[in-house]
Amino acid sequence: MIFINVSRMGRRASGVLLPGLVLFVTIATGTGGSIASASPTGGGEQLSNETTLTMWAHMRHDATIRSLPSPTAPRVARLHHSTEDGFPEVYVLLRRQVDSAGVPWIRVRIPMRPSGKTGWVPQTALTKFHRVTTRLVVDRGARRATLFRTGEKVWGSPIGVGAARTPTPTGQFWIRELLRVADPLGSYGPFAFGTSAYSSLSDWPGGGVIGIHGTNRPDLIPGAPSHGCIRLPNAAIKKLAHKMPIGTPVLIR
Repeated sequence: MIFINVSRMGRRASGVLLPGLVLFVTIATGTGGSIASASPTGGGEQLSNETTLTMWAHMRHDATIRSLPSPTAPRVARLHHSTEDGFPEVYVLLRRQVDSAGVPWIRVRIPMRPSGKTGWVPQTALTKFHRVTTRLVVDRGARRATLFRTGEKVWGSPIGVGAARTPTPTGQFWIRELLRVADPLGSYGPFAFGTSAYSSLSDWPGGGVIGIHGTNRPDLIPGAPSHGCIRLPNAAIKKLAHKMPIGTPVLIR
């Protein structure tokens, strides 16, 4: 399987299970809402509840992610600029805290294995904050996905999920990128979202990143036909592409 982001023609990401060539073009990274700024207080401040309000940002410059809001705390990981597909990486912002030297730190969710990792980075390492009020809930057992905005249902669809040997992982994730697929009648349908979820196998470039995308086999929905990705009927993914912004939290249960 070969994927090419046509805005980055020199880059290729290889994977498995899909013959041929699929071309992608970027359509959005999006702010998903108005920009918010945190006030310089000395105490901790919640930035996201990941239900009706979620803040996110891109990386401004390279920085170490620490286990605590301190420059001497143990290293957890490092910020990285791009997703596996070459889009600006998206970090969900959980809390803000100012240390004893007056430096503001942000607790972020980290897109990495194992899922669920968080850590602290100086606020100066991040770009301006963006705000979303959407949340996607994926119910594997019911084979259904539902999008909420400020707690109200605005979209829903039956889905296909991972097969028993390649299950769609459960947990708290988020949307990192949105792509338009050059062949809307192909295996991925007209649109594909990239998430922060990882699995042992996936229909996604580089292997392991869980996508939410359309399909050319709607007869398999609802069901468990995939290698970890979440499949939607093409009509449903078209609507979702215009309703779900970058940074939207995704609960898979």
